[in-house]
Amino acid sequence: MPVFEMPLEQLELYAGRNPRPADFDAYWDRAKEEMRALESGIELIPADFQTSFAECFHLYFQGVGGARVHAKYLRPRKRGEEKHPAVLHFHGYTGSSGDWHDKLGYVAQGFSVAALDVRGQGGLSEDPGGVRGNTHTGQIIRGLDDSPDKLFFRQVFLDTAQLAALVFNMPEVDPDRVCAMGMSQGGGLTLACAALEPRIRRLAPMCPFLCDYQRVWEMDLAVNSYAELKTFFRLFDPNHQREREIFSRLGYIDCQHLAERIQGETLMAIGLMDQICPPSSQFAAYNKLKSQRTRVLYHDFAHETYPGFHDKVFQFFSELCTDE
Repeated sequence: MPVFEMPLEQLELYAGRNPRPADFDAYWDRAKEEMRALESGIELIPADFQTSFAECFHLYFQGVGGARVHAKYLRPRKRGEEKHPAVLHFHGYTGSSGDWHDKLGYVAQGFSVAALDVRGQGGLSEDPGGVRGNTHTGQIIRGLDDSPDKLFFRQVFLDTAQLAALVFNMPEVDPDRVCAMGMSQGGGLTLACAALEPRIRRLAPMCPFLCDYQRVWEMDLAVNSYAELKTFFRLFDPNHQREREIFSRLGYIDCQHLAERIQGETLMAIGLMDQICPPSSQFAAYNKLKSQRTRVLYHDFAHETYPGFHDKVFQFFSELCTDE
């Protein structure tokens, strides 16, 4: 193991550092009730991009807080009477759902694909905002000085679950064969989605972000994607008088605390040289999984694409194409 991280045998047992709020379960149960009460207002608009074998749509729905949320939705053009599996895809921090073409392999294999644009980032989803406190830099800390119900990633986690529910209800989709995947932020959202929508059958998070914030802070790795943690303390709590309160509040949106709700079979990739989402923060979530799980370790890799892992995921999900 690299010198910045604990030995692998300790990682295998690591239980996380960030506090879990006492009302964590009630918080998320209440959030799901809010989401389920929404009239989703789903719209499917044919995209300019089309292929001979895939129908491509812009999918819009009404998310919590009044946001109009966008996802790309693709499905096989030739469909029989039997329903087929689906894949949910979540992108990295500040990014977007990307181009259409990189989703076509799954459509050719017989999947529908739904790729979310995270609100307030690089895609077409809206971010209504409306929170007190810092909105200058970073979305992990958005809402820290407001009600816990205003935390930005609470709304995003609910968007993932709401998109999943919409896909489950698509007439062409078999709700018993829906998968989820993503890298970095997308990996964290994969965990959150499968926790809040436990019907997700299989999931494949790669180097998941949004896990064990306090551990990241204590490792002095609040840089790059986590730099906003340091920014918040410097601007609003320079003497760390509120440190316990702040990390406790971040615990509501810590994927390690959601992981135990996951029921789907999990295939997780972890780079042991990752100094953006350090391995211990990822193991904090992995070690809390109660469902069937497999981790694939990339010993000499940092926060990057891992050779062969996308192929493993494709095969892992494609087993459901022949599932009876």
